[in-house]
Amino acid sequence: MAEGPYDVIQIGYGPVSESLALMLGRKGRSVAVCERWTSRYPLPRAVCVDHELYRVLAANGMGDVLPSVTHAGPLYQWFNADWKELLVIDWQKASISGGPEVNFVHQPTLEGALDAMVQQQKGVELHLGWEAVAVTQDEALAHVTLRHLESGEEKVLSARYVVGCDGANSLVRTAIGGAREDRGFQADWLVIDVLLKDGVTVEGLGLPGAGQYCNPARPTTIVPAGVREGRLFRRWEFMRLPHETVEQLEDEAYVWELLKPWAGPDEVELVRHKVYNFRSLIASRWRDGRLLIAGDAAHVMPPFMGQGMCAGMRDAWNLAWKLELVLSGVADDLLLDTYQAERMPHVSQITDMAIFLGKIICIPDPEEAAARDRAFLGGNAPPLPPFPKLDHGLLFRPNGAALQAGAGLLSPHGTLAQDGRHARLDDLTEAGSGFLVIARGFDPESSVGPVRDTLALAGLRCLQIGAGHATDVDGRIEAFLDAQGWNAMIIRPDFYVYGGAIGAGDLSALAGALADDLRAHGLHASATTSLEHKENV
Repeated sequence: MAEGPYDVIQIGYGPVSESLALMLGRKGRSVAVCERWTSRYPLPRAVCVDHELYRVLAANGMGDVLPSVTHAGPLYQWFNADWKELLVIDWQKASISGGPEVNFVHQPTLEGALDAMVQQQKGVELHLGWEAVAVTQDEALAHVTLRHLESGEEKVLSARYVVGCDGANSLVRTAIGGAREDRGFQADWLVIDVLLKDGVTVEGLGLPGAGQYCNPARPTTIVPAGVREGRLFRRWEFMRLPHETVEQLEDEAYVWELLKPWAGPDEVELVRHKVYNFRSLIASRWRDGRLLIAGDAAHVMPPFMGQGMCAGMRDAWNLAWKLELVLSGVADDLLLDTYQAERMPHVSQITDMAIFLGKIICIPDPEEAAARDRAFLGGNAPPLPPFPKLDHGLLFRPNGAALQAGAGLLSPHGTLAQDGRHARLDDLTEAGSGFLVIARGFDPESSVGPVRDTLALAGLRCLQIGAGHATDVDGRIEAFLDAQGWNAMIIRPDFYVYGGAIGAGDLSALAGALADDLRAHGLHASATTSLEHKENV
């Protein structure tokens, strides 16, 4: 007999699965998480949480925890062999989300904090020590066969949907079928994580805050790796040169020789060292009926943008609000077709950016490196492409084809003052629980009136800013509206802008277009379920 049915079964329990379980659990969903290991992987891998995902995690109950497990990123500098700066990415500047562009994190510490939050969700069950060995589906449900690693006992769990967060060798991706596009980037790198010993500082070791040392004799990455209980981690990565073997690089004595120009046993404690093969792969199919994939199961990329884990968490965030509407009975699963349509192009562009950066440093040939240096130092190198916005899916197209300028941008976040209270926008508007309309100079409620009931099914909320209403303390929201030439905008549950409007009439038309879009993508105009569920969560 199958156990369940659950709303969702998740296979794997890394940070992407933890995030999704937290998001769904907070919405009151029943979730079974299956993981073959009984304890978390203890070694760090990802080290970056960008501003967008910091905001997302904060909106999902992690706001009080994140400051203790992350620290703001420094300038990200790229140097040639003579330590001349080739390019710089400013990770220190204030982001549209309100904090720094990038925060560094010790992944096991972050995972521990996420796990603690997940275990507070009454509807989430953890099946640790159970390996998923088969995934099937029928018209009614999806089914996962689990085998206990110690006893060999088998059991079957059933759910309305299964999400494979089960890594690059995903069982769920295999069940879905399809190919993986190889973008052609491949390189072996030795990854070394260390803890700074008491009294040792980054400045004292003469290290860049975060840097790529593009020396063809030894391409090297030197970056922060998060914080645990006040102690700082650092990471070195060394590209495997043509004459070196993986076994040679993983020898501890060899590791210390590579670290010798930078630090030794008196300054740092060796936490781990392992050779990883950096790849660039994107799955062609992310969904088949009740089966979906997210994170490394759907895409892997080189680490030079620090976006691997972030991209997976974006998958979870995109999927969570859509699954909630479907599971609530507010929408049919046509809405889930927008998941790959939106996420795949976005992650594809980020992968291209990571490859762009990887090709700058992964040059062991001195002549090729010299040509690179001349191009960058002479101002003739191509610039880093801008970080992508959302270009596909549920976004406003005024004439039915061309995307409205500004639609698909990440929305601003800041502090508002209202009725004598100062609060962050996401706290004031119950972020992530539905669509948000912001307007200045007029009442958004009256503008969306004709489609209010339809949009209420998708959790619509309205906020007026300006005289006598909420004040934009930081000026970030109004600056964003000014930049687009708008006085109002509709923001999706995942913080991306659906579209904008100049006046009340335009906003009414925009709200009507959103209602039409949602109906076209599966929203039931006469749905009567789940409003009570939403109020009770």
